Amino acid sequence: MIVTPLLVIFMSVVFILLFLFLTTIDKRKWLSALISLVLTPFAYFYLFYPFVNILSSYHHQKYFDSTAWAENPSLRYEMIDNTIATDTLIGMSKNDIYKLLGKYEWLTWDTAQKAHIENKWNFGLGIEPGAFNTKKECVEIKFKKDNVSALKHYQEEITFNDEE
Repeated sequence: MIVTPLLVIFMSVVFILLFLFLTTIDKRKWLSALISLVLTPFAYFYLFYPFVNILSSYHHQKYFDSTAWAENPSLRYEMIDNTIATDTLIGMSKNDIYKLLGKYEWLTWDTAQKAHIENKWNFGLGIEPGAFNTKKECVEIKFKKDNVSALKHYQEEITFNDEE
């Protein structure tokens, strides 16, 4: 375990809260301090830390990997930030993108023309973990002259088949 200032601050807060709670039960401060010192790691790692992980939307960041993209479509959101930041796909042809990512999952719809736009491919990236997350992650790959010109990361509401 790596001891960071944030870990020390959070564990101190848990210790103080436990100490204040235990002093309401027993007035012996030395005993309350000793019990708080023993219970703090357990309270932190089994109560406080899981609760913070449920409420936060932190996720691992990974480098782009074509095999992982194909094998784990629900974890693509871990790769997209690095892919966009490093311009990994910019300048590649449609054929290269097809080889790396596979066939597009859907095309962007143009309401003015009432047709799909062949130069805007979309892929689902999965759903980021989190307690209050109601959106799925997606990426739109724009082509100009059959080469990737931009990647747009966006979110869509999650819909289920019975809600249609």
